[in-house]
Amino acid sequence: MPILKPRYEEQNRGQTFSRRALLLGGVQLGLMGVLAGRMYQLQVLEADRYKLLAEDNRINMQLVAPERGEILDRTGLPLAVNQRNYQAVLVPEQAGDLDLALQRFARFVQLSEGEIERIRREVGRQRGFLPVTLRENLSWDQVAQLEVNAPDLPGLSIQVGQTRRYPLTDVTAHVVGYVGAPSERDLTGDPLLALPGFRIGKAGVEKTYDEALRGSAGTRQFEINAYGRPIQELSRVDGRPGRQLVLSLDSGLQAYVQTRLAGELAASAVVLDADTGEVLALGSVPSFDPMPFSTGLSAEDWQLLVTNPYHPLTNKTTGGVYAPGSTFKIVSALAALAGGISPRQTFFCPGYVTLGNQRFHCWSRYGHGHVNLPGAIQHSCDVYFYEVAKKIGVDHIAEMGRRLGLGEPTGIDLPSELGGLLPTRAWKEARYGESWQVGESLIAAIGQGYVLATPLQLAVMTARTVNGGRAVVPHLAKAFREHDGRLVPFRFEAPPMGIPAEHLEVVMSGMDAVTNNPAGTAYRARIALPGLEMGGKTGTSQVRRISAAERAAGIVRNEQLPWNRRDHALFVGYAPVSRPRYVCSVIVDHGGGGSAVAAPIARDILIETQKRAPAGGDAVTALLRTG
Repeated sequence: MPILKPRYEEQNRGQTFSRRALLLGGVQLGLMGVLAGRMYQLQVLEADRYKLLAEDNRINMQLVAPERGEILDRTGLPLAVNQRNYQAVLVPEQAGDLDLALQRFARFVQLSEGEIERIRREVGRQRGFLPVTLRENLSWDQVAQLEVNAPDLPGLSIQVGQTRRYPLTDVTAHVVGYVGAPSERDLTGDPLLALPGFRIGKAGVEKTYDEALRGSAGTRQFEINAYGRPIQELSRVDGRPGRQLVLSLDSGLQAYVQTRLAGELAASAVVLDADTGEVLALGSVPSFDPMPFSTGLSAEDWQLLVTNPYHPLTNKTTGGVYAPGSTFKIVSALAALAGGISPRQTFFCPGYVTLGNQRFHCWSRYGHGHVNLPGAIQHSCDVYFYEVAKKIGVDHIAEMGRRLGLGEPTGIDLPSELGGLLPTRAWKEARYGESWQVGESLIAAIGQGYVLATPLQLAVMTARTVNGGRAVVPHLAKAFREHDGRLVPFRFEAPPMGIPAEHLEVVMSGMDAVTNNPAGTAYRARIALPGLEMGGKTGTSQVRRISAAERAAGIVRNEQLPWNRRDHALFVGYAPVSRPRYVCSVIVDHGGGGSAVAAPIARDILIETQKRAPAGGDAVTALLRTG
């Protein structure tokens, strides 16, 4: 007989089932709510973000290198421009066997071992579908051969880039400089620098104004597949080209200066506008061709340049420091006048001066007799300036030298400018821990001993002396041409130095006599053309000490010595004498006497400068005036 369960047990079981079903339903409903909330968040609240991520998986953006700004001279002639650069590039995955592909390519364009190693490294460190540059700067004949044989060269294509070209090559190499691939220390985070083939300024004004010449990058968008391979270009925005730079340089005068210096093993010359400080020419020989630095310089050519004993890579006008010799007497003369020495006061020159048990000789073995300040400049009397040094001391001479632009870099945009040296008592104490000696003041007063200056600084010294005492600043930049065509000029102030006009006139009268008085040290190098006459100051800088035995024997002549032991020849000049506008400094390394070697070069340069009359008469100046 079956046993019947009580009714309340069935009711209890039904209630338990209902509670479990309700709990399970609640959990399911909660999960559905969470899922719905998450879907709302993804599809509504964060829809834009995930759309962007999806687009990033489909679209790849690349930078487009901008066109580098051109560099022009003051008349608008090009000094640095861009030209088409045909490049052969290879996609490794399309080429198949790399060695075979390179062998096929070498039938038309030879590759060096170094180039082959470079190509292998690039192929090994990047994805196979990314192109690798085989060779840049292909000739048109090479391009034609490669295009005709394209079916036999799988993976190879020709692309068009840009190469920096310098129309005047070695004539303006030291001034304009050159471009090259960025090195590791050049990397600043600018994505432009990481672009293959991108070039930046490495020397000259290319380096000084690199950021303005560089421009800003453009962009282009590519559709890519899941493997990151480009399928098609979707859009392109061209970059902003670099700004066009106009220099104060006169390319015709620059070419003349380089040609005039070319007969010397090593020499330099600077031409300035005395009123504005504009650099009209910077000549330095020997020079070099900047193009290989842009297209790729071989290791052999680099070694030839850096081992050349005449240092072609050095811009001697700004990077060469020399004892200024007697050209420094301009500084000592103005320091004497500032120190209270009358221009009429005379000192007697017997050919030497005695200090203690030591003799300091004049260049003239038998002396100049009684000389005043203008006469001391005219005859370049060393003894006169020895006496000046004893009276006013080296610190006063150094202070005047600084006012005239010596002892520190004077330019704003001059490439690789060095500061030279103006010694003082404090300087020697700090540098050597020794006290200054009076004899060192005598040597410094005639531009020897510790005193060092660049050819540019000597030109600035002359300009500040003959322009009425204004502190002109030498500079190469004249204007930038904006993208809308406007010319924006550079402005450089030339405040007065506070030197009395009568002091400047006394010194200039002596410089006038140097070249235009028959007793002047550079009379034979004078400008005889009426209205173009020049004034100036000769200098001969010793690079060795003359022994007592040599002096007793009449001194060994420069031409009898090895080249690197001969004296430097110097001259600083200005023209015209009636209204000084142009100044020129010339240094011939180990050239001998300044009057015989450097002065004739300066004379020819100043004649050419006055005939060309670049100051105020160029096309850019005319545009700036009318604009």
